[in-house]
Amino acid sequence: MYNYWLNERKTLYQETGKSIGMYDQQAALPTLKLERVGLNNVHSQVLQQVAVRLELAMKAFFRRIKAGEKPGYPRFKGYGRYDSITFPQVSSGCKLDGDKLVISKVGHIKVKLHRPIAGKAKTCTITRSATGKWYACFSCDKVEPNVLPENPNQVGIDVGLYTFASMSDGVTIENPRFFRKEEKELAKAQRKLSKAEKGTPQRRKKRKVVARIHERIGFKRINFSHQESRKVVNTSGLIAVEDLQVNQMVHNHCLAKSMQDAAWSNFFSMLFGKAAEAGRIAIKVNPAYTSQTCSGCGHRQKLTLADRIFDCPCCGLHLDRDLNASLNILALGLQRLGESPVDAPAFRRGE
Repeated sequence: MYNYWLNERKTLYQETGKSIGMYDQQAALPTLKLERVGLNNVHSQVLQQVAVRLELAMKAFFRRIKAGEKPGYPRFKGYGRYDSITFPQVSSGCKLDGDKLVISKVGHIKVKLHRPIAGKAKTCTITRSATGKWYACFSCDKVEPNVLPENPNQVGIDVGLYTFASMSDGVTIENPRFFRKEEKELAKAQRKLSKAEKGTPQRRKKRKVVARIHERIGFKRINFSHQESRKVVNTSGLIAVEDLQVNQMVHNHCLAKSMQDAAWSNFFSMLFGKAAEAGRIAIKVNPAYTSQTCSGCGHRQKLTLADRIFDCPCCGLHLDRDLNASLNILALGLQRLGESPVDAPAFRRGE
C-alpha cells in the first residue's frame, strides 16, 4: 500500500501537475479492497495508517526543501524495509487478554509482558526487528506519575569520552565502550557476510549474525542508560547537564565513532524523562567554556583534549578537568533558576 500510494502521488503529479492528499487516498480504500481481495485480511485502520506515514514523509520532504536543504524524494519500500504496523485505536484493532495479544485478522498471540499496562492504552505499534523478533509497543494516556520524595542534593553532570560522566559531587561513571568491545567480532562477521553470494540462504544467515551483534550492543547501551539515569534521578533533586548538539559534534571524524558509542543523547533523553516523572528539576545549560573556566575564580584558559588536570594560575586550583566542568555546569544551572551556591564560580568576561 505504501508503494502503491507513493506511485499514485508521483504519477499523478508528473501527468497532471496536481497532487492527491492523504484523505483522498484513504477514501479510495473500499474500492481498492474490491480490486485486491487480499486487503480484506488487514485491519482497515492499519491500512489508513500507511497513508498517514506517507503524508508525514511528504511533509518532511517539502519542509526540508523550503529550509534550503537537498533532501531525497521518499523512496519505495523494498522487501523487508517496512517493519512495523500501527493500530491507532487499541480497543478496536488489538488488545491484551492476559498473557495473549489479540490482533484483528490475526488471532491470539502469546506474549512476554515486559510490565503491566499503566493508564489507558491508546495506540499499539507492532515492530519486527532485524533479527526476526516481534515487539508490541503500547502508547498510554492518563499515566499517574511516580513522584519521589524531595531531595536537597544538587548535581552538575559533564559527559565525556575519557569517563562517560563526571558529577559535581565527585562521582564518576566509567565509559563502558560497548561498541569498541564488540568491534573485532563485528568486523569478523561482516567479512563473512561480504564473501557470501547475494540472494542465497547463506547470506541471509550471515546477515542475521551481524544484526544480532548490533542488537546486543544496542541492548547493553539502553540498559546502561536506564540504570545510570535512574541512579542520578533517585539521588538528586536538581540536575544540570550540558545542552550538547551531538549531531553537529559527530562531524569530527576522529571522534565520531566514540561519541556515537557513548550515546549521550540517549542518556539525556532517559534522564529528563525519569526526572519529569519523579518531580525532579532537570535543566540544560550552555556548554561553552565550561571546561576552560576555573570553578574557583572564573579565570579562563585554553586546554587540549590531552590536558586532564585544570591548573589555575590565578587561584592555584588543582582539579580534574571534568570535575571542574561539572561544578561550572551546576553553577550555570543554579543561575538559570535564580539561585547561587555558596562556592559558585564568579563568571567574568575575558580570559
